[in-house]
Amino acid sequence: MSDAGDRLAVLEALAAPPAVPAVPDARPDAGAAWPGVDDPEALRAQLLDWLSQYANPGTRRTYAYALGLPVEWVDPPRAPTPGRARPPAAAPGPLHDLAWLRWCARHALDPRAATTAHVTGWLHALDAAGARRRTRQRMLSTVAALYGHLVEVGVVAANPAAVNRSRLGLSTGARDASPTVRLTAEHLRALLDAAAGLDHGRGGHAALYRHRAVAVVALLTLGLRISEVVGLDRADLYRSGGEEVLRVLGKGGLHREVYLTEPVRRALRAYLTERDHLGGDAVPVPRGRAAGPRSPMIATRTGGRCARADLYSLLRRIATAAGPALDGVADRVHPHALRHAYVTIALERGAPIQHVQADVGHASIATTQHYDRARRSRTSTAADLVADALTDPAPPR
Repeated sequence: MSDAGDRLAVLEALAAPPAVPAVPDARPDAGAAWPGVDDPEALRAQLLDWLSQYANPGTRRTYAYALGLPVEWVDPPRAPTPGRARPPAAAPGPLHDLAWLRWCARHALDPRAATTAHVTGWLHALDAAGARRRTRQRMLSTVAALYGHLVEVGVVAANPAAVNRSRLGLSTGARDASPTVRLTAEHLRALLDAAAGLDHGRGGHAALYRHRAVAVVALLTLGLRISEVVGLDRADLYRSGGEEVLRVLGKGGLHREVYLTEPVRRALRAYLTERDHLGGDAVPVPRGRAAGPRSPMIATRTGGRCARADLYSLLRRIATAAGPALDGVADRVHPHALRHAYVTIALERGAPIQHVQADVGHASIATTQHYDRARRSRTSTAADLVADALTDPAPPR
């Protein structure tokens, strides 16, 4: 049989229902068993070796979830805080069972034996399940990154995710317009005002919660990722070159310095002062002396690190409380929308794109350029000229 015939046979087999009885629990985390894998512990160690190379815990969790791994593998559950019940974990997304490793388990396929035909069949399954092109692009990129590592360490001979993206309609040369809502400077001011007036009841910590809400929104207006906000420690705020900066841990384990604006400085000072007052904490450790345990910049009432889901929910409450100022967009506000707003507003105001790229930690300036689509306005479109031509057929001389 030809190579083309081999690929077609594989795709037909993957599209058809399994000819063998269904695996009772076709998940990569189903105890010691892993359908299709003879040495599950060795495979697990190889996966964790790859994930451990990412310094940012948020990145490790994101990749683990995208591949269908239990997040507990890379982020052991914390002991519950006495007297404080945590909300239940969010339900898996509609595509979670089609994550690459779960898909392999369902077909009793050892991921290390996967071929390009298997990856192509998986992408077709995602498409049939309604996954958008951008979603399929991201999921494929994650799988490609994993196999790139496995090739480097000699676990597999070639990267099966090195598919022809153009033929699959997944070319990275052309990108869809971002679905992220465009927030204006007026929207951001409304969010800050709403955060300052958010109702937290009449308890003794109401003022602390209000200050924390303002601090969260203020930090997001600096273009930070939500994972970067929750990962900040108080020790990450210091002076450099005579200016107050935040040392932010971004993607790829890279740190960058983010300069504080006056609104952010005021918001952090008010929040940390109130927090120290209620907690009885000492003043910050003087320069030159040993610092104590690392303390989160944005913390729970008991001093623990906030979860991203908690701050996401907080931001949605703030957007809802903003009232008419956010009519039509409140239900689409999320942390990335504020990061998106930072880039678009900066470009609209004439900031050099290289400066904006450094501010937000984009690895490629092409990513920053993609945000330029939000700068389009009524004056930068030819639509009105065409409309004029339709009403006045005589072209101007």
